[in-house]
Amino acid sequence: MSEASSLLRRRGGHEDGKVTMVELFFDLVFVFAVTQLSHRLLAHLDLVGALQTALLLFGVWWVWVYTAWVTNWLDPERTPVRLCLFVLMLAGLVLSASIPQAFGERTFTFIAAYVGMQVGRTLFFLWAVRRETASRRRNFQRILVWLSASGVLWIVGAFQDGAAQFLCWVAALAIEICGPAMYFRVPGLGRSTTADWDVHGGHFAERCALFVIIALGESLLVTGATFAEQSWNATTAAAFIVDFLGSVAMWLVYFNTGAGRAAHRIEHSDDPGRIARIAYTYVHVLIIAGIIVCAVADEIVLVHPGHADGAGIAVILGGPALYLAGNLLFKWVTNDRRGPPLSHLVGLALMLALVPLATSLHASALALGAATTVVMMLVAAWETLALRRSAHGAH
Repeated sequence: MSEASSLLRRRGGHEDGKVTMVELFFDLVFVFAVTQLSHRLLAHLDLVGALQTALLLFGVWWVWVYTAWVTNWLDPERTPVRLCLFVLMLAGLVLSASIPQAFGERTFTFIAAYVGMQVGRTLFFLWAVRRETASRRRNFQRILVWLSASGVLWIVGAFQDGAAQFLCWVAALAIEICGPAMYFRVPGLGRSTTADWDVHGGHFAERCALFVIIALGESLLVTGATFAEQSWNATTAAAFIVDFLGSVAMWLVYFNTGAGRAAHRIEHSDDPGRIARIAYTYVHVLIIAGIIVCAVADEIVLVHPGHADGAGIAVILGGPALYLAGNLLFKWVTNDRRGPPLSHLVGLALMLALVPLATSLHASALALGAATTVVMMLVAAWETLALRRSAHGAH
């Protein structure tokens, strides 16, 4: 197929793998989605609510990351691809608006938007590469089979109630999650290989980093909006500073030491598809989950600084721990390490040590929030200094 008529991105130039403005425009939809998820978790702060929100988060992430793969291959500057993204944006807004009642009165709206995005985007890609290589067409034929199978379960679950609905949707999501791990194996069509997933490494790393920024931005929005509604006194001011410093520490942990090194690794890898599959498709959802839970914790610290019940303790400690665990796996996969970063292991151990202290001493939400912020700052400083010493030693 001629370069002029192909909808694929060009390969070889430095600018060919850059994130485009229309991709950034598309990502703005997910600011709303992340906000909806954090608000939903705060409104249903129990085991059932946490499990339901986790399922919805994985669904939102899977819609976004599959689209990131597609726009890594297709050129968003071409009109058909751009129109496809606009349609997906509209469906994404409907999906996000349905999140609070996805297990209630807006179930069918949520499922229509979700399945429509997953299957519709794949059908568009198959049309876009109809004249490209057989391996590329075959790759997305397999993906279409997997997403169609999961779509059936999503739709069946919409007609169920309670546990039956939840389990049906878990099964549907499991199909989508297992697809890349199983290389989308389909009887008669074979399986894909990571060589088929010839991604622009820098583009994929940048897209995922931008999603992390979206989630961190949502956390700051929650902090600012909540602080504006409170009576301003020494306690709320302290809670506000603790929340802000916690967000700064989270930024440092990911961007100061992780994102750039990972981007360099995938850009120069002989098999960028393998890194994109593990580090960015799978591991990053844990990082996003940690940010969303931390956003809920920030609001609890601001609104109820003197009180922390069981659910509050779980959120205040669990959010940073989840974020650290995600970053630990991300850095382990994307860097030449013999093991996980020691700073993150120590940080997780300190988070675990705070659990008995929080429950036995009845620590306040503000005190717990301050403690987790100190731990996050310690992790960020430790790794930054360790990498600097390593760089000086190399010279």
